[in-house]
Amino acid sequence: MKETDIRKYAELMNELGLTGLEITDDKTKVRLERSVSVAGPEVVYSVPDTAVDTPAVQEEKDYISVNSPIVGVFYASPAENADPYVSVGDSVKKGQVLCIIEAMKLMNEITAEEDGVISEVCVTNGQIVEYGTELFRIKR
Repeated sequence: MKETDIRKYAELMNELGLTGLEITDDKTKVRLERSVSVAGPEVVYSVPDTAVDTPAVQEEKDYISVNSPIVGVFYASPAENADPYVSVGDSVKKGQVLCIIEAMKLMNEITAEEDGVISEVCVTNGQIVEYGTELFRIKR
C-alpha cells in the first residue's frame, strides 16, 4: 500500500471522527489508530442538604434510547430537502426507519426496535455521531 493511500485514509478518519480503521488489501493489512483527547469544561456537582428527602432514582425508564451502532454522520431524512423520517410526537412501529448514519460513504438505516412515540430527537441533522451516541428517545 502506498503512503498516499494511507494519508487519504488518515484524512478520512479525521473527517468522520474515527479513532480506528483497518484496511485489508490483497496482500497487505493496515490498521490506523489515533487517540482523541477531549478537553471539556470542568463539571462541578453540588448535593443539597436535603438529600435525605429526595425520592429514589427510578430504576426503569419510561422511554427507550436508540443509540448509534456506528460512527458516522446523522441524517434525519433520506434527501437534503425531504421531510425527516420521524419527528417528535410521531408514532413508530418496530422496524420503521428512524434515520440514516453515513459511514465511509455507506448509508446505514437505523430502525426502531420497539413500538412507541418519538419523545426526543437528541442530535441534529448532519452531526457526526460516535458509537453509542443517543439518537432518539421513544416513549413506550
